[in-house]
Amino acid sequence: MTLTRRELVCLATGTAAVLAVPRIAGAQAYPTRPVTMIVPFPAGGAADTIGRIIAEGMRDSLGQAVVVENVTGAAGSIGPGRVVRAASDGYTLSLGSSGTHVVNGATMALQYDVVDDFEPVALLSTQPLMIVARKDMRAKDLKELIAWLKANPDKATQGTTGPGSTIHLAGALFQKMTGTRFASVPYRGTNLAMQDMVSGRIDIMFDLASLSMPQVRAGTIKAYAIMAKGRLAAAPDIPTVDEVGLPGFYGSVWIALWARKGAPKDVITKLNAAVVNALANPAVRGRLGGLGHEVFPREQQTPEALAAFQRNEIDKWWPIIKAAGIKVN
Repeated sequence: MTLTRRELVCLATGTAAVLAVPRIAGAQAYPTRPVTMIVPFPAGGAADTIGRIIAEGMRDSLGQAVVVENVTGAAGSIGPGRVVRAASDGYTLSLGSSGTHVVNGATMALQYDVVDDFEPVALLSTQPLMIVARKDMRAKDLKELIAWLKANPDKATQGTTGPGSTIHLAGALFQKMTGTRFASVPYRGTNLAMQDMVSGRIDIMFDLASLSMPQVRAGTIKAYAIMAKGRLAAAPDIPTVDEVGLPGFYGSVWIALWARKGAPKDVITKLNAAVVNALANPAVRGRLGGLGHEVFPREQQTPEALAAFQRNEIDKWWPIIKAAGIKVN
């Protein structure tokens, strides 16, 4: 049978359309199997719990389970490395924090780039730090505390969870902004540092608000300010740093979600929508609030907002880290 030129063109066009259908359907069908969320922290901790809450909340939107896998070690750097080695298909996600996706990039010799090897999905939640001191500290407010530290250089001690930790870096930034000097005492955990503060063995800490508040309420330590723009709903009587004379001295532990670099744009869009829907659920917000975490405002829950936020955090903390010569082996 001999086909005319017009018939050949129609046949070729139709064949191309048929072949394109599986590709289009495949993209629209994502995900067709469970998605894995790599959490770089041990099971049972706050970050792990937040990851599981979000994973559960994403299920309805995606129509597939989001399975949490704890890949721990090396200050949280092994988990993101696992994501970098995965396929760029959106089926392996990286739950991370200010530590894993900002601090580690300056303090460790990583086999990946904390920015260039990841595709931002969404900011999840944040918890501010709080400036606290032993209960018998004479300073009545933050201005008096700064004055006392200036009058007693190198005599005060700050409790930290080790070089490069968020609360250690907050102390380094505080010294830079106020012109004060004090020693950092590393502990294996915040609870151990808090025990020594309650006992009066150390002077100050820049601690997570949720961890300090029970001691503040019990009267065993003294609170000076919240390191955030707004007061905490759970502690409305404690002023912000802006209100007490140290504007811009913000510090927090925040949690966000990334995919492997190169994940398709429509996949990132679906993942982001699933996160946004989960964060809009009052039950999810309530559970995060119970952990001391606040959900980022809706306008900050976009991939673009996470990219800008991470870059701002790097611009803020990397110079502090490098000036202090902080390295983690």
